[in-house]
Amino acid sequence: MRLTIWTAIWVLLSDQLTKFAVVRWMNLREIGEIDVFPPYLNFRMAWNRGINFGLFDTNRWVLIALALAICIWVIVWISRQKHRRLAYFSAGLLIGGALGNIADRLIYGAVADFLNMSCCGFENPYSFNVSDIAVFAGAFGLIFFAGEPKTR
Repeated sequence: MRLTIWTAIWVLLSDQLTKFAVVRWMNLREIGEIDVFPPYLNFRMAWNRGINFGLFDTNRWVLIALALAICIWVIVWISRQKHRRLAYFSAGLLIGGALGNIADRLIYGAVADFLNMSCCGFENPYSFNVSDIAVFAGAFGLIFFAGEPKTR
């Protein structure tokens, strides 16, 4: 369980520090777009009031409550039985990412998305952030690594 907590803290801090650096220090919220390694990596400011692709953007408090409920459920679930280490790490990724996006909703009223990646003639119109990566990786990891450790 300690691994879950430390991973969540690390993800939350990493997410908030990158957002502070890019959104405020580099002033992306005013500039709107910074080419880093075009076309592969760009910073494009997007304020996401909903979930993926702006869905369900009507009430941030409902989304905050839902994210907190999911975090609590994952903590209770992961602590009730023994799992592989990667499952605890994955739970920390998911929880830390959710908390990072909750922090944005509390601070800005929306989630600050700024990473944009395109490749090979495909221009991706969407932006994302460190928390989004962590939530996706954490959910993926929990699907594959949760459950009793295998004994040899």
